[in-house]
Amino acid sequence: MEKPKIQSIDHIVMQAADVAATVAFYTEIIGMEHSEFQPPTGGPVRQSLHFGNQKINLHDASSPYVPHAKNPVAGSVDLCFITDQPLADWQQHLANHGVKIEDGPVRKTGAKGALLSVYIRDPDDNLIEISNYI
Repeated sequence: MEKPKIQSIDHIVMQAADVAATVAFYTEIIGMEHSEFQPPTGGPVRQSLHFGNQKINLHDASSPYVPHAKNPVAGSVDLCFITDQPLADWQQHLANHGVKIEDGPVRKTGAKGALLSVYIRDPDDNLIEISNYI
């Protein structure tokens, strides 16, 4: 029998102190799509953000969906997003929306090689890296 292997990440879960502010940031600033869904097991309608073939499920940090991480807290995520648009376009876009660049452009290493990245913070102070492969 061949050893089992993971193929890809389907979704991640992120805690949000203010789900509406998080949705607004990721849709208006980062360009993701927002959707709502009803869990098959019932309960309240949930919020998610979509980009490419991936999704981020949002949990209200004051009442995380069960089951959840051992220490579900807002502001504990560090994410890197890959973009085809030049970082100069992102820098202008972020400036137009009053989003401060915390660092960059700087060279980093991604899953498939060298990156050029800028770092920003979302409403919960999660660290967000926006990168181009170089």
